[in-house]
Amino acid sequence: MNLELQNAYQVKDNQNIILEMNDITKEFPGVKALDQVNIQVRENEIHALCGENGAGKSTLMNVLSGIYPYGTYEGEIYYQGKLCRFRNIKDSERIGIVIIHQELALVPYLSIAENMFLGNEQANAGVIDWDATYQKASKYMAMVGLHENPRSLIKDIGVGKQQLVEIAKALAKNVKLLILDEPTSSLNEQDAKNLLDLLLRLKDQGISSILISHKLNEINYCADKITIIRDGKSIETLTREEDISEERIIRGMVGREMTNRYPAREPNIGEVAMEIRNWNVYHPLYSERKVVDDVTINVRKGEVVGIAGLIGAGRTELCMSVFGRAYGTGISGQLIINGQEVHLKDIPQAIKAGLAYITEDRKGDGLVISNSIKHNITMSRPAFISNHGIIDKDLETKRAKELRAQLGVKTPTVEQNVGNLSGGNQQKVLIAKWIFAEPEILMMDEPTRGVDVGAKYEIYEIINDLVAQGKSVLMVSSELPEILGMCDRIYVMNEGHIVAELENKGVTQEMIMGYIMEDSKGDIGV
Repeated sequence: MNLELQNAYQVKDNQNIILEMNDITKEFPGVKALDQVNIQVRENEIHALCGENGAGKSTLMNVLSGIYPYGTYEGEIYYQGKLCRFRNIKDSERIGIVIIHQELALVPYLSIAENMFLGNEQANAGVIDWDATYQKASKYMAMVGLHENPRSLIKDIGVGKQQLVEIAKALAKNVKLLILDEPTSSLNEQDAKNLLDLLLRLKDQGISSILISHKLNEINYCADKITIIRDGKSIETLTREEDISEERIIRGMVGREMTNRYPAREPNIGEVAMEIRNWNVYHPLYSERKVVDDVTINVRKGEVVGIAGLIGAGRTELCMSVFGRAYGTGISGQLIINGQEVHLKDIPQAIKAGLAYITEDRKGDGLVISNSIKHNITMSRPAFISNHGIIDKDLETKRAKELRAQLGVKTPTVEQNVGNLSGGNQQKVLIAKWIFAEPEILMMDEPTRGVDVGAKYEIYEIINDLVAQGKSVLMVSSELPEILGMCDRIYVMNEGHIVAELENKGVTQEMIMGYIMEDSKGDIGV
């Protein structure tokens, strides 16, 4: 343990308070990310942290875990009554504080056990004891309900199970305060519920949690208290005994009532812009597995069309395969744009044909996190800001500034790295990148994943502006309220094929799920 922790002072009796962060202030160049934030967490408590993207939630947790070390911020941190001044993440882990980030820190080609004890190896005289490693891995895996072989590679298990590996890894470090940053953002509904139920079980075992989440129904499900942060300041802390309805939390987050989650739009729908006929796609590795099965859909000018379905239904695979064969093998079928059949062999051809695909994975596939905002915005069509292959830097900056203002990206300069932005602002940069390419048809895959309700509303307004200009939007979303709130027409997809086409008049979530479940029954002969 470092000297600062050994000499920690001022042990306090605060009614079982395990953590106190007092007047935490953190500044970056040109930005005050945290401004005298205060939070208290008690033993055996799940404490949710809510706020819009860019409010400072992740920054606060990075201060707590030592990622931003003592000396780079102002204020005091008390853990179990002792003043703590962490120099790095090892210091916080050593006393039982463990953070799990939204982007999981696992190595795909190492086993579950190897990942669990990476940096915490079970060694004797410098030699790893593999029997102890696998035995302890099995023990902690059982505690989180993960029934896999500890020798299985991370790449061979799903995202939900990978989250359980991260929590088992934390348990192996004797965690007492577990920090989870958007842990369910990539999980389906059942995996998300399993994870929240695990947090409730861990609470009964004496482990407190701090949960950062934009999914207010999940917070209502498991949180004992909710601290709301807005514009870098702690606004209030709500308890389960008080009103913690979604409307009440949103009012604290955005500073105003939001009577309607989806902006109004007067549809002005024109002729068919894109038609996909009898489309088939096979898996890129398992060529015998058909992932898109004889799909026929269309989208009109000025229309938002939704594709609803469970994870694995083939929605992403459909959009990516249409977008210049970015996914899949054995692709067949017709693609008709503005009445003309086209054959798009690659992504550049798709872009020139007026298509855009806004990926669900903005950090992995959509943006270059280490590059500036302006480079990310203009990379989709560099020809638009170049002359004979030479980039006009002034024009690039001008166009990036215009799109930053148009989409409301909160940043002091377009020279800033995208990695320094909040998730919601990163998503806006991703959308700006494709608007810059001047598409007529935008396929948007989970366009509001991992962003807060305020940023969601702003993205919905951007979508409405696009279709008001006569553009077409094909939206994939796993959130049925979003599909119902934004789309003029809905296709329901299950196991690679379309099972229903619905005009969005009187459609309910139950109706959509009914089509999915009925189709699934048919597949198993019920």
